[in-house]
Amino acid sequence: MYVKIFSSATIGIEAYIMEVELDMIPGQPGLTIVGLPDAAIKESKERVRSALVNCGFPFPPKRMTINLAPADIPKEGSSLDLPISIAFIAAMGLVPLENLNKVILLGELALDGTLRPIRGALPVAMAAREHGMEQFLLPAPNAREAAVVEGLRVYPVETLNQAVEILNGTDHHAPLRIDVEALFEEAGEYDADFADVKGQEHVKRAIEVAAAGGHNVIMIGPPGSGKTMLAKRFPSILPPMTFEEALETTKIHSIHGSMPKDRALIATRPFRSPHHSVSDAGLIGGGAFPRPGEVSLSHHGVLFLDELPEFSRNVLENLRQPLEDGVVTISRASGSLTFPSRFMLVAAANPCPCGYFGDGQHECKCPPNKIQSYIAKLSGPLMDRIDIHVEVPSVSFDDLHAPPSGEPSRVIRERVRVAREIQRRRFEGTSIFCNAHMNSKDLKLYCAMDEVTRDMLRAGLERLGLSARAYDRVIKVARTIADLAGSEAIRPEHVSEAVQYRTLDRKLWLR
Repeated sequence: MYVKIFSSATIGIEAYIMEVELDMIPGQPGLTIVGLPDAAIKESKERVRSALVNCGFPFPPKRMTINLAPADIPKEGSSLDLPISIAFIAAMGLVPLENLNKVILLGELALDGTLRPIRGALPVAMAAREHGMEQFLLPAPNAREAAVVEGLRVYPVETLNQAVEILNGTDHHAPLRIDVEALFEEAGEYDADFADVKGQEHVKRAIEVAAAGGHNVIMIGPPGSGKTMLAKRFPSILPPMTFEEALETTKIHSIHGSMPKDRALIATRPFRSPHHSVSDAGLIGGGAFPRPGEVSLSHHGVLFLDELPEFSRNVLENLRQPLEDGVVTISRASGSLTFPSRFMLVAAANPCPCGYFGDGQHECKCPPNKIQSYIAKLSGPLMDRIDIHVEVPSVSFDDLHAPPSGEPSRVIRERVRVAREIQRRRFEGTSIFCNAHMNSKDLKLYCAMDEVTRDMLRAGLERLGLSARAYDRVIKVARTIADLAGSEAIRPEHVSEAVQYRTLDRKLWLR
């Protein structure tokens, strides 16, 4: 008896359709699984045997071979339990084979026949629709995620018996439907708001500029000055996610296995804040079967690195490729995988090991050489990719006791949205999404300045002792400031403000 069931597996963040073939013949009872299965799949024979028996189905006492096709691609995980079980049940004539032609099955089985959650439901649903599949049966906790994909009937399944009833047409539950528009309306609210931040008006302005132009930003200040508080509110002023951005972000989190329970779609900007002890694989991604790291989990959102000099230098250097290219490539002997990683980097650092260098309220006890070596941990190539440096002073007593008076995030977000729309129209037809992604050639094309403005830029660079690498960064930030002001031309006041956002490039720093 030969049976073919359709299922799916993932490579990177993409899914492909696979076939689970079962051949059952008389002979010495036994079960062999071929097609490059990993240990979890090889162990599925015991889970499937127990689940079938406990759900009232006999386990065939015959010689059986299961082939996972295409056979030359390694498979991993436990999500093939359900299709393997249904193949046995169909081989025994308990499910008509014609009912399985356009059905995708996925799910891990417990020994009592209940289904447990899996990874990668959304990319599998997208691949199933592209290949003309009509139904998708998967564990109930993953069903809302898969139901976002239109044109595919998604059935949440609790037990193996329920899956059989759905395939036989005796379970008349309607497929799950998701209101995507309602999801995005709910996602528009953030718990953290800029109105909660007291004082630090110049820092909030710098963060608004960073959000408007997609610029990376580093905040330098003593402990307790509000750096983390400001960073956590960064996503609340970014433009709302588009449906395409939400799909791509959800695929990454689905593959990683970090989708929140009962969440159909990640429709808010991600905010990731790994500890400074994070490993290379934890930040960039990796493993025998590579999984996304923090840089990919923050795709279309914010990656916050607190206490930046405390991170391993090797870990920080690994940030250079994703910051430059918007993708990260993980190479293994079996091949290479590419994960998207278009994020905004928000970093925070103390000015010295004790944290109080330059603070008017506390005395710094660090010798000059210690201060210099502490800041020197931040390499030039990494700092080249951070456009905005802003100092965050301690909050004064008057500001702490004053009632909140700052603008709410929704007001700032609207200004950011308008500036991003200006950039979208400017760069239409190119691969550039925002001002931060411009190269030297683009600066000449989109950032023309008159003689007065160029003189202001030259004077700023020379008077403040800014390094040569600050030149392009200042022009990019000035372009964003002009966009926020609704100005087509970059004016002297825009350059003047942009120059102030290069604290770490000043030659007077640490003297």
